[in-house]
Amino acid sequence: MDARFVKTVTDARSIIEDRDLDFVKVGVFDIDGVLRGKYLSKDKFFSILETGFGFCDVVLGWDVNDQLYDTDSYTGWSNGYADAKVVPIIDSCRELPLEDNMLFFQLEFGDRAGHVCPRQTLKRVLKRAEEMGIKATAACEFEFFLFNETPQSVREKNYYDLTTFTPGNFGYSFLRASVEHNFYEQILALCEEMDMPIEGLHTETGPGVLEAALVYDEAMKAADKGALFKTFTKILAQKNDLMATFMAKWSPDYPGQSGHIHLSLQGKDGKGLFFEEGKKNNFSDTMRYFIGGQQKLMPELLAMIAPTINSYTRMIPGFWAPTEASWGIENRTCALRAIPGSDKSQRVEYRIAAADINPHIAIAAALGSGLWGIENKIEPTAAVVGNAYDQKFPDELALPKTLWEATQLLKKSTAARELFGDAFVDHYAVTREWEEREFRKAITDWEMQRYFEII
Repeated sequence: MDARFVKTVTDARSIIEDRDLDFVKVGVFDIDGVLRGKYLSKDKFFSILETGFGFCDVVLGWDVNDQLYDTDSYTGWSNGYADAKVVPIIDSCRELPLEDNMLFFQLEFGDRAGHVCPRQTLKRVLKRAEEMGIKATAACEFEFFLFNETPQSVREKNYYDLTTFTPGNFGYSFLRASVEHNFYEQILALCEEMDMPIEGLHTETGPGVLEAALVYDEAMKAADKGALFKTFTKILAQKNDLMATFMAKWSPDYPGQSGHIHLSLQGKDGKGLFFEEGKKNNFSDTMRYFIGGQQKLMPELLAMIAPTINSYTRMIPGFWAPTEASWGIENRTCALRAIPGSDKSQRVEYRIAAADINPHIAIAAALGSGLWGIENKIEPTAAVVGNAYDQKFPDELALPKTLWEATQLLKKSTAARELFGDAFVDHYAVTREWEEREFRKAITDWEMQRYFEII
């Protein structure tokens, strides 16, 4: 049996028995989109297929460096970091081509932990869409830099003077893709075998930077595939004595790394809801309101889209990252790019997102704000014509400049609490405030160079 045909508990048991596996791998994505997991014996896995099992909830109570948050929210010292219920997602079964005869099953948090689980948060938004008679499809595209480094070498170099996979700026390079075709073809094959196929793969502007556009799918599947793509691209790179980074911006000399999200809506009959022939640009009222909601809520939901300290270094004029909640038609200087097309292809590209997103949380924000716009018939501003960086926008469309500022707006957002729930907003805010406080402890190279001798 092919892993992608596993749909039921019976299927899951059969494929494991047929392959004579003693163990499988399971994993759950944390708040930052990091895959946390373990090996489970066959007998243990079979015993929890329908009921789930306990997974230490510390993975919801620490940061990317395994440092415990200093404020209890969902979990903490006050509850002793108890087990939380996780359940296997049966139809998430995937081959692990980089390993010998091994299968992977994705998990998600349930019960009380489900209120703060990134995947369950997106599930709540999708339920809202379903109640509106709407189905959402999405696709992620990621830029990532590759380095001829290892986890050991980058630490020995203190992350300085790193050797990039290829030199120089060479966007859409046929030369680079041909010389380095072995690695390109490994990525393409891996993603095909793991059921997260790539629609397009090419070099971007910058030394050693690639961009991969994943094939669109139902919104939840698109989020799963986006999160898995980031994880397994890093695994594949390290197996080739390379390293991949999905930071929003690793160098002041090059553009940041995008994580754009493409979204479209369909009705129960499968017909696209964004396209209406005869309307201006064939944009339906639904599409216009969707853009209006995304635009209006972008400042207060930005912490869900720009989740790290580093995210905000990317959002500066002239580096292909938006600086206000702007929108335009086929305009890549805007935060939202409306893409005209057919009934099937017309969509909105949420361009403010960088490669450091947690796809489940980012798609929840991008989709949820659009649905809110439809419900409330929010009209967007006039579409930007020309360079958005050269234009002035109302104060309410200004984006927060720091993670702290963005988090305070999120905490105050009644729309966020309505869309994602108080538990998620409160817990997520705790995690982002912690990230900001950790950064404040750091003494940067800029400070040392500027102040050490002269001040």
